[in-house]
Formats: sequence, structure tokens, C-alpha cells
Amino acid sequence: MDQSAPPTPAQNLERQRKILLVEDDDNLANVYLTRLKAEGFDVKRVPNGEDALASAIEYRPDLILLDVMMPKVSGFDVLDILRNTPETANMKVIMLTALSQESDKQRANSLGVDDYLVKSQVVIADVVERIKHHLGLEQIAGAQVAPGQTHDQPIAPQPAQVSPAPQTPAASQTPPTPAQ
Repeated sequence: MDQSAPPTPAQNLERQRKILLVEDDDNLANVYLTRLKAEGFDVKRVPNGEDALASAIEYRPDLILLDVMMPKVSGFDVLDILRNTPETANMKVIMLTALSQESDKQRANSLGVDDYLVKSQVVIADVVERIKHHLGLEQIAGAQVAPGQTHDQPIAPQPAQVSPAPQTPAASQTPPTPAQ
């Protein structure tokens, strides 16, 4: 990594946050890998649920971005196993899926998902925002939330940059005469 490059927002915190990306679609995975790395995250990508379970233990991610429809083991099964394994029970999990039925969302919620995003209803910036939210890295009004500060604590107000309003003479006053 280039040491002269300015740190990204995620790197400004105590340590670089790890994301496990579980996505079987190579093209989509590459888009997310590129964006998440650009945001300063340490990202590991696996293409199926079986590899996700092994990587969750080995890689110890701060958050898992989990597809649902995948070969070998589905995202629902991965989530169920993660939540019932002591080493992974408290990992943050965001499901990013094509499944938009309310019953699928309810199933994910019943299994303990932290967030459920439908691919056709979000853009990558929304996904990044949700990741930052769940990791406590979100930006409020353009200001980085400081480590140890929660998102519901107010941020000190910044001085407003207000231009003085133009002075208009009142109807009962005569305009000032130019200086000589």
C-alpha cells in the first residue's frame, strides 16, 4: 500500500475494518470489492456459503455481506449456522439478495440478520452506508463519528458561513447619498 496516500475514513479509526463478501456472481463481487477497498475496508471475497462458514472463523470479519441464493449452502443456512456458533454468533451480517418477498425478509429477521437489502432496490452507495452504519463508521452531516461516539449523540455544531443580507432602504427612508 502506498504510504504517501491520505488515509480513507475507515482507515482513520483505530484499525482497518474487515468485510467478508459472500457473493457467487463474479461481476457483482468485483464491483463491491473495488468499492469497499476504495472505502478503506480490508475485504475478503468467497463465492459460496460453505467457504463463508470456514472464512468467518478463520478471517474473523467485522461484518459479513451475505448473498442468499448461492451454490452449496444458502445464505439463510449460513446465517443460521453463524448465529448458532459461539465464535460467530455476534458478527454483523447484512444480507444482500435478489429475494424481495416479505416472507424472505421475515425469515432472515427470524434468523437474526442485522440488515436485509434487496439488490434491485439499492445502489452501491446505499450498501456502503449501511455497512458503515452497522460498524459505527457512518458520517453525519459530513462529519466523521469519532471512535466511542454513538450515532445518536449530537455532533458539536459547526459555525455557519452566512453572508450578510443586502441592505435595502426602507420605503420611508431616503437612500444614502454617495460620499464625496
